[in-house]
Amino acid sequence: MSALLDVVLPVFVVIGAGYLVVWMGWFAQSGVDGLIRFTQNFAIPCLLFTAISQLDLAQSFNAPLLISFYVGALAGFALGTFGARVIFGRPWDQAIAIGFCCLFSNTVLLGLPITERAYGTDALSANFAIIALHSPFCYGVGITAMEIVRARETAAGGVARKVLKAIFSNALIIGIGLGFIVNISGLSLPATMQEGLDLISGAALPAALFGLGGVLVQYRPEGDLRVIAMVCAVSLVVHPAITLGLGTLFNLPAGAMRSAVLTGAMAPGVNAYIFANMYGAARRVAASAVLIGTALSILSAWVWLGMLP
Repeated sequence: MSALLDVVLPVFVVIGAGYLVVWMGWFAQSGVDGLIRFTQNFAIPCLLFTAISQLDLAQSFNAPLLISFYVGALAGFALGTFGARVIFGRPWDQAIAIGFCCLFSNTVLLGLPITERAYGTDALSANFAIIALHSPFCYGVGITAMEIVRARETAAGGVARKVLKAIFSNALIIGIGLGFIVNISGLSLPATMQEGLDLISGAALPAALFGLGGVLVQYRPEGDLRVIAMVCAVSLVVHPAITLGLGTLFNLPAGAMRSAVLTGAMAPGVNAYIFANMYGAARRVAASAVLIGTALSILSAWVWLGMLP
């Protein structure tokens, strides 16, 4: 119970505060949009840049950690896609959008603060290793699959260009990439610049959590409840269970295991809706899965915290 009260609920109090003030009309939706743009395009990229630039790459980027997490994520994508297609009879484009919801965990807005509150800032190195590959991997899988089923006549080069454009125009990827450049080159930023980045980074997670609550007001849990239940089950149960099993098989250190499993157990991120909206497929399912999955994360995170060493 202490994990629920001390670790999980404070994160959702901030999300709930954002939801409440927007729902009550005390904070304009335009303000939420601006806050989300600030966090997604500036604050979180600064946070990721700073973290990656200072990360011990040899220690953090170990194959068993990444295999454990991303095999679970890919299995979630496959289960979501083929479940939507075979069990629920959805067209292929909708099935892939639903599979993307099972693939794209909310690694930053939920995974980071919950792991930090549970195990401290020093426990986040494995989280940052996962996050560094998360958007390229997920968008690469999702866009490639969608472009193949939507335009079978499109040349492979055309699909590749669309994938690369979507990935490398993402502010998070730019921040991560610059962090790698600084880390590998051994460059050192001037102290004044680094302190400024640290100030911006410090605002990233609280502002993003508050903004996430405001964004969720726009979503309505409606229809397709069986499909949404499948997405939530795959995201909150199957992905972390596969990650835990593989991590145990690979004998992952306790710190890496905690980060991988907790990150895998997070609800679909807002990017799941962005992806569905980008292709105009399964938008209602994606929006509802983000909202309901985020609410259910309160209990699922508590359960997984209790199971981890």
